[in-house]
Amino acid sequence: MKLIEVGSKLTNLKEKKMKTQKVWFITGASRGFGLEIARAALAAGDRVVATVRQKPAQLTATLDNHANLYVVQMDVTQEDQVQAAVKQGIARFGRVDILVNNAGFGMVGAIEEITDAEVRKQYDTNVFGLLNVTRAVLPYLRQQKSGRVINISSLFGYDAIPGWGLYGSTKFAVEGISKGLAAELAPLGIQVTVVAPGLFSTDFLSTESYVAAKTIIDDYQETVGLMRSGADALHRNQPGDPKKFAQVIIQLANTERPPLHLPVGKDTIAMYQNNVAKMAQEIEAWLPVATSTDHDQRIAA
Repeated sequence: MKLIEVGSKLTNLKEKKMKTQKVWFITGASRGFGLEIARAALAAGDRVVATVRQKPAQLTATLDNHANLYVVQMDVTQEDQVQAAVKQGIARFGRVDILVNNAGFGMVGAIEEITDAEVRKQYDTNVFGLLNVTRAVLPYLRQQKSGRVINISSLFGYDAIPGWGLYGSTKFAVEGISKGLAAELAPLGIQVTVVAPGLFSTDFLSTESYVAAKTIIDDYQETVGLMRSGADALHRNQPGDPKKFAQVIIQLANTERPPLHLPVGKDTIAMYQNNVAKMAQEIEAWLPVATSTDHDQRIAA
């Protein structure tokens, strides 16, 4: 009788674990944040669909051929590939609980220096790619009436500095898209968080993760030029630990009431606070002008 009771308890525990096991869909998982989030999710006992643009076997090996890992080759800018990858992930694990839109790359250059083709490539990945993946996953989350969308933004999505203005504009877009999604999806049981990391010692400043505008205008040497020359020196010397960032994402995924906005890193907090303070000062200084545009008398209907 005791053995039966013990067996029953073990079965219940196993069923409970199965019920709480989550399925992640992570883009840009070959390195950096994506890789660390995938590794942390697997360590937490969850299942992971990890997408990469190339060499899926390499990621599988990096993550030790984990039984709960399914690697799919996918370019976020190719909508047909995105749709196919999501269907493959669903076929493999039966559902998706957490979408992490992480794929993206940086671009340094003055806004005047960056060509139309370079701008479009930046937006195709960082903004339109995010939208492609989100549109592909949301029908499944809506059907489940549950799920999380975690969009990776940046401290440059809070304010701009020379050389990173165009890249930052893609992250401003991610912030706005996330806010709109949150309002639309909340009644459907789907939660959205946009996470803005600061500078972390990932491969973001490697030649594989960011590009410099090909055009160089001498007038920007004292501003943007410093950013171009400083990127290599900063690479791998950033203050943030990507493994700790991944643990923040794991905690976020297991929080009952996650925040809509989550800045991560002391530098991100400082960027946000400085921007808010500057905006508040500007608005206060121009308040009489800003509030002077109403009709003197209400127009009759």
